[in-house]
Formats: sequence, C-alpha cells, structure tokens
Amino acid sequence: MNEQKKTVVLGASDNPERTSYLAVQKLAAKRYPVIAIGRKATTIGTINIITEQPAIENVDTITLYLSAQNQKAYYDYILSLHPKRIIFNPGAENEELFDIAKANGIRPLEACTLVMLSTGQY
Repeated sequence: MNEQKKTVVLGASDNPERTSYLAVQKLAAKRYPVIAIGRKATTIGTINIITEQPAIENVDTITLYLSAQNQKAYYDYILSLHPKRIIFNPGAENEELFDIAKANGIRPLEACTLVMLSTGQY
C-alpha cells in the first residue's frame, strides 16, 4: 500500500458519472488508502462512503470535490486532519480555504487528481 499517501476524498459520490467516483476508484486501484466522505452512506466498489467526519491519522492528501460554498462546513474538520496538501479539483477552487491552508502549513494545489494519478504526479 502507498501508506504515505493516505487520501481523503471529500465530496465522494456513488454516481459513476461524477469525477469523485472515478478518483476513488483510481486511488484504490493504485493501492492508495482512501477514505471517501460524502452526503450519502453507500459504496464505490469496495470502498464505503461515510457521512461522518471521523478523526483520521497520517492524512497525506485531501482532494476536494465540493463547491467553495459547501466546503465551509468542513473547514475545521479539514484543519483537524493536518493533511500535507489539499487538492482543489476543477469546480472546487476556493481562495479563502486556499489561504487558510497556506497559513496552517498545508500545501494547497489547484489541480486535477485524475490527471495527477494518470501522469504519475500524485
């Protein structure tokens, strides 16, 4: 397992047409430990989508699939996980959270998780 790259997918969906669904699948296929958090308790393959905000240790990356407005409810949670980086996927750009991340020693990236995974930049 790529234990050093534990990833939280925030805004996970069980809809195969959603980018967050593909991200969870690709992360799991590449053997990254992935925690999927969404609005509906369901599954993506063998990965459970949870609706809670559990304490998770050793988080490398939080990859966001929520609009800036929907991210606000997660600010404290995101900071509590102490991730090394936050990926703002297309549509999830958020200057406020970007600046909060930087101020807290978290590396913010405006990028696409799927592209990063497929080009070996993850």
